Amino acid sequence: MSYNNIVTHYEGHAFIITINRENKLNALNYETLQEIKDVILSVQENNSVRGIILTGAGTKAFAAGADISEFAEFDTIQGTKLSAEGHEVMNTIEQSTIPVIAAVNGFSLGGGCELAMACHIRIASENAKFGQPEVNLGIPPGYAGTQRLVQLIGKGKALEMLLSAEIINAQQALSYGMVSKVVPIEQLHKTCMELVNLYASKSPSAIAMIIRCVNSHFESTNPGFEKEISEFGRAFGTKDFKEGTSAFIEKRKPNY
Repeated sequence: MSYNNIVTHYEGHAFIITINRENKLNALNYETLQEIKDVILSVQENNSVRGIILTGAGTKAFAAGADISEFAEFDTIQGTKLSAEGHEVMNTIEQSTIPVIAAVNGFSLGGGCELAMACHIRIASENAKFGQPEVNLGIPPGYAGTQRLVQLIGKGKALEMLLSAEIINAQQALSYGMVSKVVPIEQLHKTCMELVNLYASKSPSAIAMIIRCVNSHFESTNPGFEKEISEFGRAFGTKDFKEGTSAFIEKRKPNY
């Protein structure tokens, strides 16, 4: 199966997904997200695949964020739909019973950071940078960033990053517990492949059970995901959103 925005291939027990929009720093437009969702679902039935590696083309970016120009003119209804569909993509990754490893090779910002956090494991190259800068646009994160960041690094650090739009480097992400390892970029693929080969030596049914059990810890009583979708959509009706997105597109500082 061919795609417009991603390329895929098999390598031993691994299935590699590469976001192929290097000239846009692998920004996540709607079509790219849907392609990732479709390919994650399609590979679930392949018993020879024991790990999925998700990365970005080139050495500058895993995914530098959402494609802002695509939703700058959205209203609250469209914004809510955008968030809900983004959540579906991230949930598809998180619920994959084949482990998904994010090979974070550069910028992982906004939607790109949310994409990495939806993966089961994150390995970062030394040049990786993480952040949720949506507050600069007058909106909250919309692809479950407010929820998974708290799960990974705790409420205090998550709020610090979310409210300030702070961009952290790979070593900070490691110290926060956001990533499992930091390696030189030339060793990133090899390190992820070693993990896939390790998982291939384990029981695939037990791995699937573990993923379902761990996910269930966060699913049963947490209304935060629906709250984020609602608040993200509501933000599209505010003057702050109009100013924030206009400033981004015009390459100037917003005036709030």
